[in-house]
Amino acid sequence: MGSNTVHLLVVDAHPGARPLSAHSHKVELRLAELLDERGSVTPEGIQRLVSVIGDAVQAAEDKGCEDLLPFATSAVREATNADEVLARVKAETGIDLPILSGDDEARLTFLAVRRWFGWSAGKLLVLDIGGGSLEIAYGIDEEPDAAVSLPLGAGRLTSAWLPGDPPAPADVKALRRHARAQIARTVGEFSRFGTPDHVVATSKTFKQLARIAGAARSAEGLYVQRDLTRKALEEWVPRLAAMTTAQRAALPGVSEGRAHQLLAGALVAEGAMDLFGVDDLEICPWALREGVILRRLDHLPT
Repeated sequence: MGSNTVHLLVVDAHPGARPLSAHSHKVELRLAELLDERGSVTPEGIQRLVSVIGDAVQAAEDKGCEDLLPFATSAVREATNADEVLARVKAETGIDLPILSGDDEARLTFLAVRRWFGWSAGKLLVLDIGGGSLEIAYGIDEEPDAAVSLPLGAGRLTSAWLPGDPPAPADVKALRRHARAQIARTVGEFSRFGTPDHVVATSKTFKQLARIAGAARSAEGLYVQRDLTRKALEEWVPRLAAMTTAQRAALPGVSEGRAHQLLAGALVAEGAMDLFGVDDLEICPWALREGVILRRLDHLPT
């Protein structure tokens, strides 16, 4: 249960297996945008969440799933009425919904990236922009040496900082300053470990930015390398800022449901690449969900 999407991923799981999808059930709920001025999930948001989770549980039963690994991320974690949300979900769907910490999100995403690229990738720097938060992790093993989570998700920032369509230039500049100030506070924690051998990004935001910058379509398969350069991103940011949501949705690879968030995500991505000195990065198809599955598979009996 992410800040943008409720996603049921069905896998045929056993130790040593790749967590490749056998079935996917996905609904764009955008819970990060269904908060009131106090930071509480609205009654409408709670009801929609309960309904969507109920549908996902039914889909899991229909597919013959033997086990469920439910989890929630920053939108519920930081909601001021999180206990009420979790109680409603439990009462109406029977699901106990654990909440991952920001550090856990970063570490599990790092695990997925490490398993995808393997040991030969060396020291990894991993960036992940979700709907509610930005995760950054660095390391040479399966557990990162450093991992942080910042409240710089594309959905959260769009709601709080970019009300116009297209947004006012002053609002774009203010968000750019805010995002860079938040990221800059973390750079020193990572720089002491040295230069990474490979910089990787996950998440729908990075995938869409890479696609509009010329990366291969998703239809070309998981194993096609997809990259995003800072130069291309810097060229696209002012263009995205001048576009309406409808114009962004017409770009290749950009979904209608996420088009309004793309500028905020681009500003965060540009700031992270600039402040960490990243000229280009590679997109990884595995992310948090795969990390959760991999960790569970590690503990299954053989």
